[in-house]
Amino acid sequence: MSDWIKRFLPFASLIALCVVIAALEPKFLSSGNLAGVARQTAVITIIAMGMTVVMVAGGIDLSVGSVMALAGVVGAFAMTNGAPVLEGIAAAVAAGAACGLANGVTIAALRIPPFIVTLGAMGVYRGVALLITDGKAVVGLPQSFGYLAEGNLFGLVPVPLLLVVLVALATHFLLSSTRAGRYCYAIGSNVEAARYAGVRVSRYQIMFYVFLGALAGLAGAIESARLVTGQPTAGEGYELRVIAAVVIGGGSLSGGQGSVVGTIIGSLIMGVLSNGANLLGISSFTQQIVIGAVIVLAVTFDEFQRRRLETAAG
Repeated sequence: MSDWIKRFLPFASLIALCVVIAALEPKFLSSGNLAGVARQTAVITIIAMGMTVVMVAGGIDLSVGSVMALAGVVGAFAMTNGAPVLEGIAAAVAAGAACGLANGVTIAALRIPPFIVTLGAMGVYRGVALLITDGKAVVGLPQSFGYLAEGNLFGLVPVPLLLVVLVALATHFLLSSTRAGRYCYAIGSNVEAARYAGVRVSRYQIMFYVFLGALAGLAGAIESARLVTGQPTAGEGYELRVIAAVVIGGGSLSGGQGSVVGTIIGSLIMGVLSNGANLLGISSFTQQIVIGAVIVLAVTFDEFQRRRLETAAG
């Protein structure tokens, strides 16, 4: 019953939040505003999918915002040098995957805590992005690139929302229907037991960080497409929002727990909170306080659940 409550609580919270905001501001339910929420949350949701995989495996990545910025700049440079839009997007994804590979190899090979590795990597990747651009936006990109962020498929479905759906399906398949997904939960639940069972932990840890890096690269391309520029300062503070989306959706900082549906709901809660606060004229400073409080509450709830399970098992 407690597990069922934990799974249902984020969804119930999202519905209640939507009802309250809609009652206070009817414009919230307009099609234009809801489409805006979908576009605004797409970047966080896509990165959060990869973060879900990493956190289920017992890891964490504090560098995703910097990876996103660096990948977006790399993709922008590719397009300003004559690469077609699709190749520019591919370059951004490849750059993100390379950063994820560097993080994963460092963590798996040297067995340094992910928190330390990715905290340092956050500064490194941000510094590289600023260095290669001299701190200035990369301009002169093809206008058609903006379709990635602002376009609508068949005039109805926002392209970012379609990408979120595709990434969600791929991530769900990875976690629920593949050997890597089963090993992901096993590693996060008990890494030493997984090693004794014959799981090549290092290989899968690297794979999970590469997956996260590639999704951060895709998110970087979408973010660049919004203004059709490559911004070396993009993604600042996104680490907090991404981790919050996973934790609010039922993921655990201790590993072994997390789901795609939960992460999507967690990301939507963050997006709806931000959108509702803007509609109601609440300052961005207050929004940061609310987001921080929500994270603390979610982690506290997860910790109480974990202790109850340990007590029951003992």
